[in-house]
Amino acid sequence: MANFVLVPGACLGAWAWEDTALALREQGHTALPLTLTGLAEQAGRGGPQTDLNTHIEDITAFVERDDLRDVTLVAHSYAAAPVTGAAGRLGDRLARVVYVDGAPFTDGMSMMDLIPPQAAERLREQVAASGDGWRLSFEAVLGLSSSSTDGLDADRLDALRARATPQPFGTYTQPLTGPAEPGADVDRVLIACHDFTRLLDAGLPMLAYLSRSPWRRFDLPTGHWPMVSAPVELADLLGKAVS
Repeated sequence: MANFVLVPGACLGAWAWEDTALALREQGHTALPLTLTGLAEQAGRGGPQTDLNTHIEDITAFVERDDLRDVTLVAHSYAAAPVTGAAGRLGDRLARVVYVDGAPFTDGMSMMDLIPPQAAERLREQVAASGDGWRLSFEAVLGLSSSSTDGLDADRLDALRARATPQPFGTYTQPLTGPAEPGADVDRVLIACHDFTRLLDAGLPMLAYLSRSPWRRFDLPTGHWPMVSAPVELADLLGKAVS
């Protein structure tokens, strides 16, 4: 059985993983959702100084504090950035990295590099106008993809909006620095949802590596928040990834 550390994407906390974590525990795994600084119950610890390094340290400290071994580190969306950084620091504690609708970052890369210039400028304007210069709203994140909410009915989408927390914008603007690659023996897994599956199947050269060894790819036909829209199905794929 595996030790899962589940890291949520932008504006989310450990709560987003509740149903998937329960399904993983029913399979016999250990499932440990993590809330990053500045989000959900950790919102009071956030501030203008909260950046990508803060979240990398959150993940690393979480694993080391509990002396976790044979860890399967799961990143949803934005969490690909801090998980990539943490994976380079965890050494032999790490057995596997799983990217859920996201992909590993390279040294010098930030979240803003993935966003088209006009959309990135709108994010900056929102943060400046209504985010006290450092808070990125969930509505702004939600607006980045027109089909992200596939699989979410009105009640689930309302619940997602109600529980989401503004994202410290420094986590989007700070580039990844330092070790960005886990050891060669660390298993690498991708779970792609609708939009990402289409990008991969389009044969984009920059993403081609994700569909070949050592990567193992699983497709999940739902929107960008599978832990909310398809939590049991996501747990099933995570279970397959470690079996």
